[in-house]
Amino acid sequence: MTERFRYNFSFKELKIEVDHIGRMLDYEKGDNKSILSGMISEALSEAEDLCDLRAEFAICDPAEFDNITFSLKLNDVTLDIGKIISGQLKKSASVAVFVCTAGEAIGATARTFIHEKDFLKGYILDLIGSTATDSAADLMQDKLKELVQSRGMKITNRYSPGYCGWNVAEQHKLFSLIPGNYCGIRLNDSALMQPIKSVSGIIGIGEKVKFNKYTCNLCDQQNCIYRNAKFNTAS
Repeated sequence: MTERFRYNFSFKELKIEVDHIGRMLDYEKGDNKSILSGMISEALSEAEDLCDLRAEFAICDPAEFDNITFSLKLNDVTLDIGKIISGQLKKSASVAVFVCTAGEAIGATARTFIHEKDFLKGYILDLIGSTATDSAADLMQDKLKELVQSRGMKITNRYSPGYCGWNVAEQHKLFSLIPGNYCGIRLNDSALMQPIKSVSGIIGIGEKVKFNKYTCNLCDQQNCIYRNAKFNTAS
């Protein structure tokens, strides 16, 4: 059985602050904080018109785990999620497959500025696009949490192909579980998403699952732009 839920979010709902983007730029370490703050504020205003924030999740029930191969079977599709993610999700009764995007324009505009050698403006917009995608996914996850709580259940963290040992090539199998997705996300031959500012993955659902607020220590992506920002927020 599969249930599907779709959402649109406004940029204002994300509540992205200048300081949040500034911390990613390490603007506290330099003498140009006020200048950068102005640039970030201007870019955030532009991003409001550039972002088309959409999300969708499909709840697949039941979830079947293989503790030997560390795989997950949903609707006759077997995902090789690996040991780390399997360990976090193994108590799930069902699993939500999700997709989320900030749309084409924000990434395309950032690339245009970089191509025109306005590297800082392009990089700031690129960071905002990534942050908007992640923040929209947070809102989507909140919607899922509210839904399953009304049914007496809880959720895990979300996990995406390309992280925690889950091969990014698995995107193709993941997207087969949510055909004709509302977000309009497409995969190329290398299983990379278009629009670029998009995210996909799975979230466990069940009575005995656990949500860990910060799980960067589980992930092997040392160059993730969110790693230091999330640890700093947690401290």
